[in-house]
Amino acid sequence: QVQLVESGGGLVQAGGSLRLSCAASANVFSINVMAWYRQAPGKQRDLVARITNSGTINYADFVKGRFTISRESDKNTVYLQMNSLKPEDTAVYYCYADGFYRESYVAGPRWFEYWGQGTQVTVSS
Repeated sequence: QVQLVESGGGLVQAGGSLRLSCAASANVFSINVMAWYRQAPGKQRDLVARITNSGTINYADFVKGRFTISRESDKNTVYLQMNSLKPEDTAVYYCYADGFYRESYVAGPRWFEYWGQGTQVTVSS
């Protein structure tokens, strides 16, 4: 089973920074996309940033110039550095990943699409 474990959320003042982390379980061996989404109460879940296996990066317009997505060299951990935070950034942030994993060394690869548990980011005025 694939797991995506998130950390790094919290409460900050407007203009502050946070760094979110998302680590995929060890049985993941090939990732297609890792991404960050966010969802405020009563709102839809919106894409914040995504990074592909080839390193292509896309950002939502509302975070360009403020947020940076990056991956560890092993490709199984993704980060979201959030600077110049605004109150409207307040939301639950979810890690997303898809790709291939194996349940054992003798099993064939299988496709997965998984979400992390979400981490709360609150930005006060």
